[in-house]
Amino acid sequence: MQILLPIHIISGVIALASAVSALSFKKGKNRHILSGKIFFWAMLGIFITAIPMSIINENIFLFFVAIFSFYLAFSGMRFGRNRAGIAAPLDWIAVGLMVFSGVGMWILSINYFMNENSQYIVLLVFGFLAISLGYNNFRTYRNKTATGKERIEKHLTNMMGGTIAVVTAVLVVNPPSDPEWVWWVLPTALIVPGIFWWVRKVGNSQSDY
Repeated sequence: MQILLPIHIISGVIALASAVSALSFKKGKNRHILSGKIFFWAMLGIFITAIPMSIINENIFLFFVAIFSFYLAFSGMRFGRNRAGIAAPLDWIAVGLMVFSGVGMWILSINYFMNENSQYIVLLVFGFLAISLGYNNFRTYRNKTATGKERIEKHLTNMMGGTIAVVTAVLVVNPPSDPEWVWWVLPTALIVPGIFWWVRKVGNSQSDY
C-alpha cells in the first residue's frame, strides 16, 4: 500500500489535468491527441494500482469500480484510433469485463441494501451504466458501425465517462457532507446531460469524420 497509494494518487492528478487539457484543445489536433494519450496512460496507472489495493483491503466495491472506470478510458481510446470499426479480440474481452462489472455491482448492491449501506444506490446507478454502455458497445462491435460520426460519438462518450470517474474519485476522497452516495452520483448527474448535448452536436454537424 505504501508503494501503490502514491502512484495511484499521482496517476489521478495527471488524469484530471490531462482530461481538462484535452477538452481545452480542438479535437484532432496534436495537443488534443497528446492530452488524450496521457489521460489513457494515467487511467491505466489508476487501474493497475486500484485492483491490488482493492484486493489488499478486501474492497470488492472498488474492485468493480476500477474495472468500470478503466474500461471507459480504454474504449474511448480504442474508438478514437480505430477508424475501421472492426473490433479486436482485446475489445471483446474489455466489453465483457465491463458488463461483468455491472452485473457484479448489481449483485453487491443487494448485499449493501440488506445491510442498510446507502452505497447500494451508487452500485445500482453505476451497474446500470456499465451494463448499458457495455451492451451498446457490444452491438457497435458486432454490427461494425463505429465509423464516421458514430465513432466520434463513442470516443467522446467513453472518454467523458472516464473523466467523470476521475472527478468522482476526487470528490469522494473527503466528501463534504453526508450522505456519501450523493457525491458518488453527483458528477454523473451534472456532466452526462452535457455529454448528450455534445454527442447530438456531433451527430448534427456537417463535418466528415
